[in-house]
Amino acid sequence: MPWIETVAYDDADGKLKTLYDRVKGPDNNVDNIMMMHSLRPHTMEGHMAIYKYVLHHTGNSIPKWFLETVGVWVSRLNDCDYCVDHHFAGLRRLLDDDAKADDIRSAIEARNIAAAPLDEAQKLAMEYARQLTRDPGGMAEDIVKRLRIAGYSDGEILEINQVAAYFNYANRTVLGLGCSTKGDILGLSPNKSTDPNDWSHS
Repeated sequence: MPWIETVAYDDADGKLKTLYDRVKGPDNNVDNIMMMHSLRPHTMEGHMAIYKYVLHHTGNSIPKWFLETVGVWVSRLNDCDYCVDHHFAGLRRLLDDDAKADDIRSAIEARNIAAAPLDEAQKLAMEYARQLTRDPGGMAEDIVKRLRIAGYSDGEILEINQVAAYFNYANRTVLGLGCSTKGDILGLSPNKSTDPNDWSHS
């Protein structure tokens, strides 16, 4: 049970019901992280907008599976099992390579990115996300310069930054309110990237 009151789909009305209908998956399932916002629907609207635009927008150029990998990494660093489980299921589906996905998960769980089947630029992006999560006040421009040298454009560096920042926010929403995966369908996401306003989960 969450640590605060939440409103179930069947009990929702007004703006909350409208938002639930936008984010729901099969059988009217609403992810528990979204239900955490049910007493203040405007915060759900903000959360969902930034999630969709940061992780599932056609304007991104970094592959979605790797953005999900960054999210799983940040979530493990924060010990947020909810987001690790949800987003690993998503990255596994997107990657369509179970062996590689499992090796990535093993490296993340061991907190040993050097062992992950990622290229050097991707490993550097993971290091950037680690620093931003663990020591945001200690960030220095040097790592951005290194990301540039590794081949990332400034827009792609922004993508990595925003995914790491979003997951730190989401992890704190989950961990601070006692959110669990009970009743959730793991791995769903708003995949209709051609329409950033379509939040339906599948």
